[in-house]
Amino acid sequence: MTVPDPISDRLNGSLPITSAAEAAATIADDATVLTSGFGSVGYPKAVPLALAESNRDLALTLVSSGTAGEEIEVDLVEAGALDRRFAFQSSAVAKRASNDRSIAFSDRHVSGIGDEVQFGRLADPDVAVVEAVAVGEDWFVPSTSLGQTPAFVEATPELVIEVNHAQPLELAAIHDVYRPGAPPDRGPIPVESAGDRVGESVVRFDPETLRAVVETDRPLSTYTLREPTAVDQAIAANLRDFLAAEIERSPAFTDALHLQFGVGSVGNALMGAIGDLDVGDRELVYFGEVVQDGLLDLLDAGHLSAASATSLALTEDGQQRLFADIERYAEDIVLRPTDVSNHPGLIDRFGVVGINSAVEVDLFGNVNSTHIESTRVVRGVGGSGDFFRNALVSVCALPSKLSGKNVSRVVPMTFHVDHTEHDVDVFVTEQGVADVPGLAPVERAERIDEQCAHPDYKPELREYLEEVTQQHGHAPLDIERAADWQS
Repeated sequence: MTVPDPISDRLNGSLPITSAAEAAATIADDATVLTSGFGSVGYPKAVPLALAESNRDLALTLVSSGTAGEEIEVDLVEAGALDRRFAFQSSAVAKRASNDRSIAFSDRHVSGIGDEVQFGRLADPDVAVVEAVAVGEDWFVPSTSLGQTPAFVEATPELVIEVNHAQPLELAAIHDVYRPGAPPDRGPIPVESAGDRVGESVVRFDPETLRAVVETDRPLSTYTLREPTAVDQAIAANLRDFLAAEIERSPAFTDALHLQFGVGSVGNALMGAIGDLDVGDRELVYFGEVVQDGLLDLLDAGHLSAASATSLALTEDGQQRLFADIERYAEDIVLRPTDVSNHPGLIDRFGVVGINSAVEVDLFGNVNSTHIESTRVVRGVGGSGDFFRNALVSVCALPSKLSGKNVSRVVPMTFHVDHTEHDVDVFVTEQGVADVPGLAPVERAERIDEQCAHPDYKPELREYLEEVTQQHGHAPLDIERAADWQS
């Protein structure tokens, strides 16, 4: 089947249209369910809610490539319907279930989840449930995110598609669906610049797998971003000054600067500071995971030449702004699957400066992105590892102190490590910037303490460091004293 151009109908061809409850009834009690969704958008809503309300004794394994929304993160969890979960969660309800181990939660780097599912390393899928804005007999147009949806659809024996009438058909113009080949014949991804389009606007599927099409008009989920605090603004200013010096210093940035920011209020605040960065004649390009409101601001101001991502993680105002002028934004914004947007080879090819936050960092440069007190999970690792490990310059940006609490976010030792000292080059807090490549562990610790720690904790960290350096060893530590900082 060919795809209509332009796409003017939600439903194309002879399709098995059913209700959400009927579609949910086709899913086995212990099924492994793959879902679309990334950054709390583009996920199916009606079928998960129907499963949650079914009063069945469910023990589902759920695989998503990023965080989903309330129908999955709250309703399914509260219904006791989930037995196991990959690979990201963020709601308070899901976090409690993960921490009391009523749900077996396994965290994964998002770039590899598609391969892990397709090649049998993670889960044996039974059905994929995805959200779309239009569907044909062997294709559908994704909604506001792509994530690993194409890989999931290719891997699953059964497919359920929710067609959401609340989202514009024009979203087709933003998607670029490219599927990497299978090993050992996987070739390089032919994306030569961040704005390139090398795939289709639709996800293809085997018509034999389509079990149900459900029509919905459920409102779209959106982000709520708090106003930048003085601390956020100070972090952003320090980052801007570092980048200004770095692009003048490094020949890698002679022609272009490619940036990636983690999702959330801090990331959006950091994007805002980039508008004040003087890049001269260089192109400023975004190559990352999420389009947030700050990127729309940069595009509207003419500061950004292209934005490549996998999800439209916008506020309600940002979403309305994009939908009102989607054809114009589609000239510069492209959404890709995460096995492309987060691909190590492309991050390396473009020399991306990857900027992500964390829960805490330790003096030696190890980073904890996911756990409080190193034991209680608060989120998944997402794509931060893809960019920390593969970016030309990897930056960890975070406040030096937990807001409103007597807790340092620079600690002697983090007992949960998501990203090692070898993965991160630069640490930025509102206190300053620690650029640490080439430094031995003790030198690195001295610089992180001096440049990034909060003044309330800097003397105690310095005292700890002076005492442990009396010991022999490359990276000296006192585990008992370090553990005191975790309580």
